[in-house]
Amino acid sequence: MQTCELLIIGSGPAGTSAAIYAARSGIETKLIGCRPKYAGEYDIDNYYGFPETISGKELQKRGLQQAERFGVEADCDRALAVHVLDNNRFRVKTETREIEACALLLATGVSRTKPGISNLSDYEGKGVSYCVSCDGFFVRGRPVMVLGEGNFAANQAFELMDYTDKVTICTQGKAVGMHHEYLDRLAQSGIEVIEQKIVRLTGDPALEEVVFEDDERRAVEGLFIAQGQASSSDFAYTLGLERDGVFIKADNEQNTSMPGVFAAGDCTGGFLQISVAVGEGAKAAKSAIEYVKRNCR
Repeated sequence: MQTCELLIIGSGPAGTSAAIYAARSGIETKLIGCRPKYAGEYDIDNYYGFPETISGKELQKRGLQQAERFGVEADCDRALAVHVLDNNRFRVKTETREIEACALLLATGVSRTKPGISNLSDYEGKGVSYCVSCDGFFVRGRPVMVLGEGNFAANQAFELMDYTDKVTICTQGKAVGMHHEYLDRLAQSGIEVIEQKIVRLTGDPALEEVVFEDDERRAVEGLFIAQGQASSSDFAYTLGLERDGVFIKADNEQNTSMPGVFAAGDCTGGFLQISVAVGEGAKAAKSAIEYVKRNCR
């Protein structure tokens, strides 16, 4: 078990900016996250202080180098689950370890992955869920399915085993992207992974079946969405943070509705620009620094 004062999830402009401010102030800071979407061959012409065009990849590299100067090295490790402990600290499970932190800063952007199920929204809250720890209790002993192709989906399936042994994973037509160790654990747990695509849901008044492209049906009373990588909105569901659609609600100082949890960047909505994310990361770090000094020392 690793520990730190502040754990930042997301190494994009918001998370990296926050890491620079927090570490520079003497806060023990960890930054996890693999290459964000903007860090590719995107040309950026409107970032302050760069009269020449700079690529997203180069801008990301420079930001991480600056964070490293203050002792923070971004680990390419993906967060899979976040839980609040009895002592109000936070435990984060990643693909490789567990980290306990006094404060948590969410900066993983916003997920734009859509499952492609025609009537998904009709069953949200009626069998469709985005949070195992929130809704696993309601499907005890019932057949459930996790929708997703990666390690995030596998971890959600393992968590569901605490409530029911009737768990299946559906990759929604995508290739399986789970690490071998996760696939081995799934097999040992008796969790089937299928690569069919769900096109619609049925049941009245709540979810009873999923219907695949070939019109095959399977009894499912809980469908847990976990596509791609875990995003800030996924963690918001787990922590019970106030949201506005897929965005996390944060005040002007980047405080969320839960003490000790801060959010910055695209996950908070608004003007989704790099310069805004950098500024919000700085504000979130300031708030996190004050929280850590007040509650963790």
